[in-house]
Amino acid sequence: MQTLANWDGGPGPWILFFPLIWAVVVTGAVTVLRRTLWRARGGPWPPLDARRPAGDSPLAVLGRRFASGDIDEDEYWRRLSVLEEQFGRARKGGAA
Repeated sequence: MQTLANWDGGPGPWILFFPLIWAVVVTGAVTVLRRTLWRARGGPWPPLDARRPAGDSPLAVLGRRFASGDIDEDEYWRRLSVLEEQFGRARKGGAA
């Protein structure tokens, strides 16, 4: 046993297994965290959809810009018609 610990006056070849052991430990810890805590919370960082405030659809942005006076009524209706062609109306025949 002493030969393994002191191989020619230095650490034996078993010292090379320590990085492998730490890699297994870290990989196991990350796997456990991913399967338990992070999955329950939605991940260590929230998904990109969760960072975007609610009501941030293109139609909502257009409505806010019109309400704040950034665009005039003609531009609002022009852009609204393009967005409705692309995204469709939420309700058929309803108000925008």
